[in-house]
Amino acid sequence: MGTLGRMAIQGSVVVTGGSGFIGRAVVRAFRERGAPVTVVDRIPYPAGDDGVTCVVGELGDAKVREAAVTEETAGIVHLAALTSVLKSVEVPLQTYSDNVAVTQELLELARRHEIGRFVFASTNAVIGDVKTETITVDLPPRPLTPYGATKAACEMLMSGYSGAYGLTTCALRFTNVYGPGMSHKDSFVPRLMRAALAGTGVRVYGDGSQRRDLVHVDDVVRAVLLAFDSGYSGRAIVGAGRSVSVLELVETVRAVTGAELPVEHVEAPAGEMPAVVVDLSASAATIGYRPTVSLADGLATAWKYFLEVEGFVG
Repeated sequence: MGTLGRMAIQGSVVVTGGSGFIGRAVVRAFRERGAPVTVVDRIPYPAGDDGVTCVVGELGDAKVREAAVTEETAGIVHLAALTSVLKSVEVPLQTYSDNVAVTQELLELARRHEIGRFVFASTNAVIGDVKTETITVDLPPRPLTPYGATKAACEMLMSGYSGAYGLTTCALRFTNVYGPGMSHKDSFVPRLMRAALAGTGVRVYGDGSQRRDLVHVDDVVRAVLLAFDSGYSGRAIVGAGRSVSVLELVETVRAVTGAELPVEHVEAPAGEMPAVVVDLSASAATIGYRPTVSLADGLATAWKYFLEVEGFVG
């Protein structure tokens, strides 16, 4: 399905963070292709699929990495990371260890075992605050937090390993990912869903005019598969390609759920970005990525999931 056609996978695909929100969806997609998957995570992968092997432990542990990544590995999809921006500010050293040092070690295993494919979950936070300017892959990195800085550092390491050793390394810069499977998350879409279930309201920073790009997990999974297939080394932005205001998001959730969702406006914290607007044209040209899930359709899948998980009937 990539720009060079679907890749025939010989061996197991290692998915780090495979028990997480995006990880579980990525694992399912590779399994639907018939590819065996090795999940590496602190949390065991749900049982029930003989084609999935789970290595439970910390990626900072060499024994865990070496149990997962072997000569039989066909490729690595590296999703595991310390992803909280706020926590990264509190624990910068741990953020470096979890994000940069682990990625370096995985790249080294890929080099040693001659594993050709390495797909990495990055972020547009590597760019920093560009106000309302459109974000492209060619903007210079100016991260404003340890989280963004570590992701930028990983992208540079991947570029170095691609150039020196011929590895195919693709960094996917995700926008705000949402969809089924995120009941444990505390981002804005899950908060809206919980408020709709409970019949309560939501707090909105400032006047709610700030814009965000929300990408459905199905589109993210498609991008991972495209990157894995394409043989492209470099960076690609993965988003919806359409930014909506927070108030427009609230209105769409109201339409999908039928909930009133009263809004309380509160003071925005320092550093609240006015907009996240991304240009996906390079992603289409390099890995063939084009989003397919509309916001209303995507939120409907999330709402159905929350109804089921929380034990409510609509």
